[in-house]
Amino acid sequence: MTPPATGRRVGDGLAVGPDLTGAAEVATAQALGPLDGAVPDLVVFFVCPGAGPQLPTEEVEAAGLRVMELAGGAAAIGATAHGVIADARGVEGEPSVAVWAASLPGTRVRAVAPVAERRPGAGPDGADTMTGRGVRTPDADDTAAILLADPYEFPISGVLERVNDTHPGFPVIGGMASGPGGPEANRLFVDGRVHQGGAVGVLIGGGPAPRIVVSQGCRPIGPPMVVTRAEHNRIAELAGRPAARQLREIVGALPPDEQQQALRGLHIGVAVDEHAGELGRGDFLVRPVLAVNAEEGSVVAGDVVDVGTTVRFQVRDAIGAAQNLYELLGPVRRSGPVAGALLFSCNGRGAGMFGDPDHDVRAVLAGLDPESAAADPVTRRAAADRPRIAGFFAAGEIGPIGGRNHLHGFTASLLVV
Repeated sequence: MTPPATGRRVGDGLAVGPDLTGAAEVATAQALGPLDGAVPDLVVFFVCPGAGPQLPTEEVEAAGLRVMELAGGAAAIGATAHGVIADARGVEGEPSVAVWAASLPGTRVRAVAPVAERRPGAGPDGADTMTGRGVRTPDADDTAAILLADPYEFPISGVLERVNDTHPGFPVIGGMASGPGGPEANRLFVDGRVHQGGAVGVLIGGGPAPRIVVSQGCRPIGPPMVVTRAEHNRIAELAGRPAARQLREIVGALPPDEQQQALRGLHIGVAVDEHAGELGRGDFLVRPVLAVNAEEGSVVAGDVVDVGTTVRFQVRDAIGAAQNLYELLGPVRRSGPVAGALLFSCNGRGAGMFGDPDHDVRAVLAGLDPESAAADPVTRRAAADRPRIAGFFAAGEIGPIGGRNHLHGFTASLLVV
């Protein structure tokens, strides 16, 4: 694999151990090394305080501040994480730091730090609502945004809907901070500052557009069907028949070993564009099936589904998730050279889904550069021109499906440069 003709250079670094500041220094040095002295335009990093007895918040903050200090003048953003990804490995639940650094000639990178704002009594029935404040409007030549947000204190769905409405087709990719400890435990980092709550991000523009991949990790079962009767998220009829009966027949037609998989990982895909021709995997927004009521014949979905919408049942399992990710990376690999990628993988994937925290990063490497992926770890690490991939295991992944940005679960979202 040859370096990209654009002159883009990317590095990744990973360090594991309870000395988080030391880990931050090691991981940052590793990430800056492949840039061959070029000043990075963008640095993205993730800090895991570990599981069980967690490291003190001050140590987590110190690690993030140290990465930003070493990043120099780069636009730098980061978040706390359940686990981190770099060096073709995933690390879950251990104190660790992952750093991704990119030199992007001809590209402009601007940091943003939206915050959450509570509006008392502004919602339905006088309920309080949360809105995003400080969301910077993309310029005409901006091509993508990366966003890291607090899952408890930032109205991510509302912000994404606003972007969808005001800037149709503009992609936002990223993930929700996933550090252990619940509300108030996560930390977000941007340009030398630490935030509790809110969100941080960057706008990318002025150069070649990043390539975006969103793998929802499901395979379809049964045919597409139109919703003929529904109320909110309760689907009563599909194609004129009780939805639960349609589902029972679809699952019953599967091979016996797949029927239990279907019941354990049942989802439903909602078409995002009813006017599209033949609907493929990327044309459905996947949501969980929350319940099946055999008595009344309904299926309860994890989102509102309108009458007239086309849906298709989906199964999420390790085999389907791996296949979906690999298939989506083929066109990206064929579209031109790859310097590196940021990977936002659900914290329900990794060892929980695949039995191996390395799965997604190895799958991405195989999809982008099969030659590097096939090499032994020592050879791969020494290869100067391999794609540099880093990221984290998120508590929700952000990415576009059908031209609109959404918050996902059990998904792998990818920004490729």
